[in-house]
Amino acid sequence: MGLSDLLDLLRNPTALITAVGTAGITTIIFVETGLLFPFLPGDSLLVTAGLLASKVDGPIQLDLVTLGILGTLASIVGNQVSYLIGRRAGRALFARPDSRWFKRKHLEQAQAYYDQHGGKTIVIARFMPIIRTFAPVIAGVAGMRPAVFLLYNIVGGAAWVWSMLLVGYLLATQFPVVGEHIEGLIVAIVVLSLVPAGVAWLKARKAK
Repeated sequence: MGLSDLLDLLRNPTALITAVGTAGITTIIFVETGLLFPFLPGDSLLVTAGLLASKVDGPIQLDLVTLGILGTLASIVGNQVSYLIGRRAGRALFARPDSRWFKRKHLEQAQAYYDQHGGKTIVIARFMPIIRTFAPVIAGVAGMRPAVFLLYNIVGGAAWVWSMLLVGYLLATQFPVVGEHIEGLIVAIVVLSLVPAGVAWLKARKAK
């Protein structure tokens, strides 16, 4: 599979989940939250997984509880890795050159949001693509105490994974027509989740 094929698969959550299953979903969540790959489809993946878990005749059989437990663990461990990266690398991360997968502006967005909201950023940022990847790094750079970070991390990880799964699951069971328009639902979720990060970043730029 070439890079273009992989990118196409990442843009189609249903096809991606069908291809990788529960183990793949868990791995993607860990990589997005722990290895500084902000462009992986965490929100859309979880919502779609919840939707597919509600279907007994879907393209793949998924168990909601198993997804929730493994996804939560992956998100918590991933954030702990990012936090440790921040503690060890410190401000040197801000001097890292841009690359295909790393953009310094994303780190600056997370910094702006952290400056405004403090420790609770670790919980809130879970629902904000890109920001959630870099928020634990910023917490590490800022020297947040490990025990405090772990508490925020557990609460945020569980809230994010279970809420995204349940959105897909409940919408599919209560409104079956949603399953026919999953792409529109995913776009709406991603757009809405990006708004707070964009607002915080613009405020930070104006304040400089």
